[in-house]
Amino acid sequence: MTERILILDFGSQYTQLIARSVREANVYCEIIPYSKSFEIDGNLKGIILSGSPFSVNDQNAPVIGIKGLIKQLPVLGICYGAQFMAKTYGGRVEKSDKREYGRAGMQVLKPKDQLLEGVSINSQVWMSHGDSILELPAGFELLAKTDNIPVAAYKYEDENALYGLQFHPEVYHSVEGKKIIENFLVNVCGCSRDWTPAHFITDTVNELKEKIGDRKVIMALSGGVDSTVAATLIHKAIGDNLFGIFVDNGVLRKNEFEKVIETYKLLGINVKGVDAKTLFYNEVKGHPDPETKRKIIGRLFIDVFQDEAKKIEGIELLGQGTIYPDVIESVSVHGPSVTIKSHHNVGGLPEKMHLDLVEPLRSLFKDEVRKVGRELGIPSILIDRHPFPGPGLAIRILGEVTEEKVKLLQDADHIYINALKDSGLYATVWQAGTILLPVKSVGVMGDERTYEFTVALRAVTSVDGITADWAHLPYNFLADVSNEIINKVRGINRVVYDISSKPPATIEWE
Repeated sequence: MTERILILDFGSQYTQLIARSVREANVYCEIIPYSKSFEIDGNLKGIILSGSPFSVNDQNAPVIGIKGLIKQLPVLGICYGAQFMAKTYGGRVEKSDKREYGRAGMQVLKPKDQLLEGVSINSQVWMSHGDSILELPAGFELLAKTDNIPVAAYKYEDENALYGLQFHPEVYHSVEGKKIIENFLVNVCGCSRDWTPAHFITDTVNELKEKIGDRKVIMALSGGVDSTVAATLIHKAIGDNLFGIFVDNGVLRKNEFEKVIETYKLLGINVKGVDAKTLFYNEVKGHPDPETKRKIIGRLFIDVFQDEAKKIEGIELLGQGTIYPDVIESVSVHGPSVTIKSHHNVGGLPEKMHLDLVEPLRSLFKDEVRKVGRELGIPSILIDRHPFPGPGLAIRILGEVTEEKVKLLQDADHIYINALKDSGLYATVWQAGTILLPVKSVGVMGDERTYEFTVALRAVTSVDGITADWAHLPYNFLADVSNEIINKVRGINRVVYDISSKPPATIEWE
């Protein structure tokens, strides 16, 4: 079994970043609400307590039995976690006259301690707290401070080591934060750091073989990273007992249906392509409202998928590309796990088909999914693909969707995306796409007056899609793309570039 670290979540906005930092150190970890019970076994190497929006002095502040935990495992408390542990053992935690938010200079007092080994004597850290630990409990050792607070890091020895950090080592602005986390994992917890993509693949394929046996799995494929990697893992486990369905809903990118089918077949995946373009075009006709378009496309997808599923006898399981953020974002800090958010489940298929789920990626973050995909040998055309909305180009055509408008947008978008790839810019942006506006404007081509559509180019930089900034693409690049679109796509005579960030705007226009 894989050794692991458990992160008890008290509701911090940074909890996922803690997990990512642990995973990047090649140690497997899981996040659970602080209130959820768990078993301690030989594979559990340590506990990390997250921050929290609560004050430890609030009447309803979250608490756990820390004194029992420390007798069994090493513990690292971060921000609220550190304050909670200090208060539990008799320390003084109060609102400070000198609160710290943002960058701070930490002075390491015990550089030879195993948690701070290799960390600079003066190191930049990121603070975000209103309370401060003003006095440590008896028997606790001060490891670091800042100019504004007396306790930035501390240690306590019981059966195991207990560490507290007043700052957030998991965020980018704590320059040596990841080093500190690695020290906790290796020096304190004794982790071997052997959780790698290859390790994950071997373990997962073996688990899938055992779980699935000789049963059949059906899966909706999209050409996206998550579904492709999930399908490849399932295929390695059960071969042609995986039945993939890839539906052409008419609003995919230009030539995408053919290219994706070809790639899946090169990977050896048993996939059937279904041309349902005409059905989708007929149903969305006359419906300009974006939410209506989404619902129509989602409903039709389920109908087409179910019709194809009925043609295969003995299907018992439904494969899905659920990833870890989809799981932990749906878990309440103050209670037990709840249902995975509905928009993740492909068109609501689990509810409609009443099949048990197979989700081989539900423990991975997006960047880890890509690493596993590369280890599996999946071509970069799929692994490095930008996120693409489920309703496809239908929500990049503002207003009513018609086959003619889809063709226009596909041609313009094809030029834009290929130009990003050819210029080496594709990998520098999180997501890019072209939007067909319900606007016609006057133009001049040769000696002729034109009255044609306008398209907006969109490109954003982001880490997770939750917030995003517009990508500062070179002017010459934008000029060349605009010129090529207007010259080659009859029906478009104006190109604009969207320089809105999220928030207040969204990445997609609909």
